[in-house]
Amino acid sequence: MTASKSRRKAVTVTDIAKGCGVSRATVSLVLRGSPLVHADTRARVEAELKRQRYVYNRAAANLRRQTSSSVALVINDLSNPFFAEFAAGVDEALGEGRYVTLLGSTAESPERQEAVLASLVEHAPAGIILSPAEHSDGAVLLRLIGARTPVLVFNRELAGHDWDFLALDNERGACLATEHLIGLGHRRIAFFGGHADSSSCRQRREGYLAAMREAGIEPEAGWLVESSPTRVDAAARTAELFERAPDASAAVCYNDNVAFGLMLGLRARGVRPGTEFAVTGFDDISEAALSTPPLTTLSVQPRACGRRAAEMLLERVHDPDAPPRRTVAPVSLVVRGSCGEPQP
Repeated sequence: MTASKSRRKAVTVTDIAKGCGVSRATVSLVLRGSPLVHADTRARVEAELKRQRYVYNRAAANLRRQTSSSVALVINDLSNPFFAEFAAGVDEALGEGRYVTLLGSTAESPERQEAVLASLVEHAPAGIILSPAEHSDGAVLLRLIGARTPVLVFNRELAGHDWDFLALDNERGACLATEHLIGLGHRRIAFFGGHADSSSCRQRREGYLAAMREAGIEPEAGWLVESSPTRVDAAARTAELFERAPDASAAVCYNDNVAFGLMLGLRARGVRPGTEFAVTGFDDISEAALSTPPLTTLSVQPRACGRRAAEMLLERVHDPDAPPRRTVAPVSLVVRGSCGEPQP
């Protein structure tokens, strides 16, 4: 027997229709999840699809309908629980709109980001939700994605195109955290973590500086310490914080991950967070309320942010000619035990 004869013939919509005694149109409606098919008929078609091991060619269907049932979500750090919660919110909202999520992670690498986007664009998604990697080049991404694909940029700004943008209220959030520490009597307060050339870090630093100067405190250069926005690097750079600001009694951290890393670094030095050193975070991931001590942080409701990002992207898909939109998600200070009692 030749190889061509032994190869199994692909099952078609016609085969399924004949197998269960319905029309091709009915099978197509079932494949698209249409609510127009009676439940009993749907069950019969689905059983026949399973019996014949039918494989739905979604890419070909999208080409025929000139539409796509998928949305690409590209995030910069899948290891950060904030983005896991954000992605869950995106997926929930897309699922309600009968879209599937194509997920890619860049690990803060612009080169990896280009490779991920190039691969996802080949699937012709209906749109892209992008949380850019640090040092992203908007012009490069525009050439890669093209001007016709709807894009929603999250949190970090990208120059080069007027894409829709969902921001966090970074400056106000860091200002609230700093004011809280000042209200507890702290004066030598560091800003710890993040990279200064990232727009979100820059905005959070601006909020910190504004609150400090409003209180008549001029921060010293050594009070601003950079780290990658991860708990591992933050823990490793705790020594640098105390080398540059040996008398610091508190830190406004770039995000919750950095705050957890700093608390690990403090314990390694024999310093008790929440008792001998005050710490604030930013994001209010689920772990923040359960840490020891519980983390004072800025709540941004990451799952709700994910849902809003998906809603904005789908609104753009349905109205591609609408003016670009910039939305700022509010933040609120959640006070827990990591800042301790007022200073004497």
